[in-house]
Amino acid sequence: MENNRNFFITIALSILILTLWQVFYMGPKSEAQREQARIEEQQRQAQTATQQGNAANTGSGDTPQMQQSAGTIPGQVPGSDNVASGSLSREAALGQSKRIAIETPALRGSINLTGARLDDLFLNNYHETVDDKSPNIELFAPSALRQGYFVELGFAGNDTTGAVPGPSTVWTVEGNDKLTPSSPVTLSFTNDKNITFKRTISVDDAYLFTFEDSIINEAGVPVSLASYGRVTRFNQPDHASATYVLHEGLIGVMGEDGLQEIKYSKIEDNKDMPFKDVSGGWLGITDKYWAATLIPPQTEKYTARFSHFTNDRPRYQADFLSEPITVAAGATETLTNHVFAGAKVVSDIKKYEEKLSIKNFELLIDWGWFYFITKPMFYLIDWIYKFSGNFGVAILVVTVILKGLFFPLANKSYASMARMKMMQPAMLEIREKYADDKVKQQQEMMQLYKREKINPLAGCWPVLVQIPVFFALYKVLYVTIEMRHAPFFGWIHDLAAPDPTSLFNLFGLLPYDVPQFLMVGVWPLIMGITMFLQMRMNPTPPDPTQAMIFTWMPIIFTFMLAAFPAGLVIYWAWNNTLSITQQAIIMKRQGAKIELLDNLKALFKKKPKPAK
Repeated sequence: MENNRNFFITIALSILILTLWQVFYMGPKSEAQREQARIEEQQRQAQTATQQGNAANTGSGDTPQMQQSAGTIPGQVPGSDNVASGSLSREAALGQSKRIAIETPALRGSINLTGARLDDLFLNNYHETVDDKSPNIELFAPSALRQGYFVELGFAGNDTTGAVPGPSTVWTVEGNDKLTPSSPVTLSFTNDKNITFKRTISVDDAYLFTFEDSIINEAGVPVSLASYGRVTRFNQPDHASATYVLHEGLIGVMGEDGLQEIKYSKIEDNKDMPFKDVSGGWLGITDKYWAATLIPPQTEKYTARFSHFTNDRPRYQADFLSEPITVAAGATETLTNHVFAGAKVVSDIKKYEEKLSIKNFELLIDWGWFYFITKPMFYLIDWIYKFSGNFGVAILVVTVILKGLFFPLANKSYASMARMKMMQPAMLEIREKYADDKVKQQQEMMQLYKREKINPLAGCWPVLVQIPVFFALYKVLYVTIEMRHAPFFGWIHDLAAPDPTSLFNLFGLLPYDVPQFLMVGVWPLIMGITMFLQMRMNPTPPDPTQAMIFTWMPIIFTFMLAAFPAGLVIYWAWNNTLSITQQAIIMKRQGAKIELLDNLKALFKKKPKPAK
């Protein structure tokens, strides 16, 4: 029974790790290859269409028009956006229009006065690699570039309103010409109907922009107009994570519809996904660590939409159109919208959700289905990090805490296993006595378990408990920006990335690179050794097949987990070490023999030659 139990546990673990390997490594790798091929085909088709249609494309329909019946906006971009992919440098694209600078502790860039767009933004505190000298993360880029990405807010009007601010509107700066946390900027535009729009843009010291628009109606008659906002991205990002673990693409919580996560490929199929007459929430586009979202007034109705356009080159858009408002003659109305553009820092997201009463803004971070484990896991690690100053140390401490929380269960499990080992002679006697009567053999075994208070399934519980913890920690390491580029000690400079060393070039001593599947670093090897020692704490199964599986399992796990984040492998190795220590202490207290040394000696003991 014990051997069968161990065998089933081993098979279950094997299936689990094979599934994880397929879902988290091989699946994403294959998906990434398919996505890259699809993107290249899209770009080729788009470039051909652009070359054929550039002469006829005059940018008509580039200004959103209010359509009260449909409640949507066309989502067109100005004619100047229709530039062949890659034909301009970033500097040249920025130089096409007048701009005002953005300088904050967290952000730098500029606002395009044409359309008052946020289309030039870098994140000061984040770099492309672990090297602090590497370029800062680029969030937004002008639409003339292949990876154009921007946020724009404007108005949809009618014949009565005349021209209203939209994509091609050139705003005038009033006063201060640099946006900082302490100095907002004010823009103005007066149209042919004598309606003046004044826009005050402010930013905090993190990632929240506030757009306050005042409409001053001096047209002599009441006018009705609606405000819109859109997040537009040209082409899919080159760095998108093709994985089932994390969502990247269009995202939002709009009204009572709950969280909407629409991948790029899905919106390409559907083209247009409207959400009519909703109130509260937010919408935008998210990457793994960064996002751009629109936050409409939380108490007013609006119509939202996710879209994919291919009329010039592929672009994805999340937009909203507010309910029309009427501005009386001689009156002034003020509208306020917010834009989040930056890193998905948990504390910042939580702060904005509470400050602005944004519905479920915390869902911008993909905590996953097991959020009830993942979130507490993150907060515990983050809390300990504030004391230790090292996320790797925090993971080690959390592992000890988890061991303490589950100690009663583990103690009972290991004690039951120890008593089962002590009953091995009695169990062997029952098997021999009732070798020809399996039913009677099972009955006697159950009586023995009951009499000696042994739970034959006790060894499963530590494994079952470890599985959700494994998933939760993987999710924390993979999705939270706090773990990005977080160092440990020595050669581990990023706990969210695999161990960069490899056994097959002697950890960098030999001057050549090795294939990805041979990147088996120091920590995966340590994990494999601890797993090997943990399995040798128990007697070697008498069945040759089971014995072979137990021998090869640590090697298989070592290669598979080598592709996982180093923080997860460190956790697994440390958890194995604690389990070995805990099991040894409990077995000693129970008077059961610890098989580790005997099993290790047996590996190197010369086996006798079979008799002729």
